[in-house]
Amino acid sequence: MWAVRRSAEQNVCHMPDPIRERMKTQMEKHAAEQAVILIPSLEPDERLPEYIQKLKDGGFAHIVVVDDGSGEAYQPIFDEVGAVEDTVVLRHEVNRGKGVALKTGYRYIMENLKDITGVITADADGQHTVADCLKLAEELSKGKRALYLGSRDFNLECIPPKSRSGNKITSAVFKLLYGQYLPDTQTGLRAFRKEELAFMAEVEGERYEYEMKVLIACSRARIPMIPVTIETIYENNNEGTHFHPVRDSWRIYKVILGSFFKFMSVSLICFVIDQILALILRKWILPAAGLVRGSMMNLQVSGYGARLVSSVINFMMNKKLVFQMKGKAGKPAVRYALLCVAIITVSNAGVWALGQIGMADWLAKILMDTMLYFLSYRVQERWVFKGDEAHE
Repeated sequence: MWAVRRSAEQNVCHMPDPIRERMKTQMEKHAAEQAVILIPSLEPDERLPEYIQKLKDGGFAHIVVVDDGSGEAYQPIFDEVGAVEDTVVLRHEVNRGKGVALKTGYRYIMENLKDITGVITADADGQHTVADCLKLAEELSKGKRALYLGSRDFNLECIPPKSRSGNKITSAVFKLLYGQYLPDTQTGLRAFRKEELAFMAEVEGERYEYEMKVLIACSRARIPMIPVTIETIYENNNEGTHFHPVRDSWRIYKVILGSFFKFMSVSLICFVIDQILALILRKWILPAAGLVRGSMMNLQVSGYGARLVSSVINFMMNKKLVFQMKGKAGKPAVRYALLCVAIITVSNAGVWALGQIGMADWLAKILMDTMLYFLSYRVQERWVFKGDEAHE
């Protein structure tokens, strides 16, 4: 199959322009016929039926629209949408959020559309062109396990300043915590194989924050996230959006930073446990037991003993609360121990190296430990507590 496909693509490249364009159009149409377009919609305007018809004319054989509690006043629009051939309209009686609307669509697709290659989600305001949807359908036809993200160019003058700065900050924070730079984390134009439908339906989240949780879930499940450049359209300064700048931004950043804040909280708790336990060992338990003689030895034993206990607690809390890893702790515990040894080694080596160029020991220690703290989070998220990889 793949050999035939590559051969066809190579032949297209060597054909005259009119024939090449016709072949390309036929390939896109075939890809569109095998994919389903899913559109969550809240209080749409008259552009939605027109957009659905354009998608249909573009070759998409299956279109699912979810009315997320728009109300009776908008039913004529959804009736017009449902009149388009092979278009299904699902309804929520009340508004339940974009995340829930997408999951409603996923469940319908899993139960009723068995022969598709994958799903393309698009927004109801028409800002995702048919050409861009066809582009993602073409990517889906390759059969690769991935989440394709339609990525806008936020450097264009048409982008509202708040959207430009907000997206760049979000992309930078996501890169820092999850290791991949995604130029458009808020895009609603996404595509993935039908094999990932159950995975997407299980991701938590009800409203706009759901889409960010999908990115984090894909990062942890080792599902590649591939940006695909699309046309950038902002009509009327994006006034038609139902995205609430303060409320929904808070939800999104709470998702992005949630695990890291838990990680920091667990670290603080374990630091307190470490200090209290070391004090108890040094002042009362060791002297009372007569196990250690001499202040230096007492200090060393109490310090290492407390650190051993606090490290075990830190490991268990990170596993269950921060990274929410299920399953046995054996292999993660070994990886965690190796990480601890590596961090101590690198920290000591870094402090020594910085000291050689004249930096004060205390400053070098703060610098190294801060850098290694963020690195430790990344390594634990990507390696120590890695989940089971999705099947190819």
